[in-house]
Amino acid sequence: MAIGRRALDILSVLAEARGRILTKDELLDAVWPGVFVEENVLQVHVAALRKALGPDAARLATIHGIGYRLELDAGGPGAVALRPGADQPDGADASLPGLQSMRSIAVLPMRLVGNSASSQAIIADALPHELIAELSRLRWLFVIARGSSFQFREPDPDIRNIGAALGARYCLTGTVEVDARQLAVTVELTDTRSLQVIWGDRFEAPLEGIHEVRSRIVADVIGNLELQIPLHEARAARFAPTEQLDAWGLYHLGLQRMFRFTRADNGAAATLFEQAVARDPLFARAHAGLSFTHFQNAFMHYEADEAGERGRARRHAELALDADGLDPFANLVMGRSLMLDKDLAASVPWIERALTLSPNYAQASYNRAFVANMMCDGAESERHTERALAQSPLDPLLYGMFAARSFSHALRGNYAEAASWSYRAAHAPNTHVMVMMIAVLCHSLAGQDAEAAKLADDVRARNPHITRADFFQSFPFENGEVRLLFSRELERCGF
Repeated sequence: MAIGRRALDILSVLAEARGRILTKDELLDAVWPGVFVEENVLQVHVAALRKALGPDAARLATIHGIGYRLELDAGGPGAVALRPGADQPDGADASLPGLQSMRSIAVLPMRLVGNSASSQAIIADALPHELIAELSRLRWLFVIARGSSFQFREPDPDIRNIGAALGARYCLTGTVEVDARQLAVTVELTDTRSLQVIWGDRFEAPLEGIHEVRSRIVADVIGNLELQIPLHEARAARFAPTEQLDAWGLYHLGLQRMFRFTRADNGAAATLFEQAVARDPLFARAHAGLSFTHFQNAFMHYEADEAGERGRARRHAELALDADGLDPFANLVMGRSLMLDKDLAASVPWIERALTLSPNYAQASYNRAFVANMMCDGAESERHTERALAQSPLDPLLYGMFAARSFSHALRGNYAEAASWSYRAAHAPNTHVMVMMIAVLCHSLAGQDAEAAKLADDVRARNPHITRADFFQSFPFENGEVRLLFSRELERCGF
């Protein structure tokens, strides 16, 4: 029986306690960090959890007036296997739906260097606490509760042992340096198996700017983890036989292929996502990936049956939401599927919901900019594009962000700026033929006819049969005057 994400979180926090009684307040703080939740909400999720555990429900004991305890059997046939051990792939053998398709991370308290008497020294604990709260919003990542990860305060922590003890594949560590005038924070993300440092950064600010730098660090770390962990997982999966990969590995290998934006890679990505769904039918992000690939089939005219592809994009978006309605990617692809049906107004709440669930979700910001462009609101598009570029300057959809920004300038008559941004989009990694057509349009609008002609030749070399109708099928501008202006320019360029 499938259970909800919060019930799964409760189960995992109890498992991490290894038989210790957890008070209701401890559970509430771990599962809903920073949010006030009534005690009866906890009771409802515990009841659902007992129902899902079936014969093992007796292991989840209520300690009246105090809280709950989960009794774990390390070996017997009725054991409740909740967290991966040191000798098994992260999440691969979890017995409950959902856990097998997640990776886990532990955020350790930071090491203080310098003036421990400073009133700002508390940031060494406060910053990791904020990071745990924000990371908990990433639905694809299992975050070890503060009560467990803060047990490790050694000056030089043994990352491999910590990973094994907590069942964490990744560990985020850092140092805080405080002197009379300056604050410096260094963070590192490490794979606990290989001990490879995947990403690191250093932040400095005057002490009076501590609150500003704290917010910047949190946003930057979240954005980098969204990018760096999937890249690391995809690199690892690339060297393993497909039949040996779990749903998580298949999904990230699919993401890598998906973001190459070719017909062949899109098809390969869809196959990998289908294999991930076969291994874990409740893996929301694998369904979302399938929705994304069917969107690409329709948007890029990869398949003749565009109506069928639109329907499949919607169906897998719905399946993703059924599996996890609070996953930002699931909400994003629902918005994108509505964009395909040219229901732009209906797509906006879904994309904005993705941003509410994950405020640093660059692809949602980019897609919100795209919809604003189709609704011919250049100023709104510019606002969301700036946010997307700040959130993820190395994003695989960088060409799309540049293209969205070029549209935002073209809609406001800033044709030279539009041409400049579209040139960057056309020459960014993984760009596709529709973006090349945007560059043709913007250079023509700017009166840069020689460059427009050169770009038009590149478009026809990629797709000799592409037309203005194809362009407006992919970019359904709502304003008739804008469509007429853009159509005339494309006609002038030979389309």
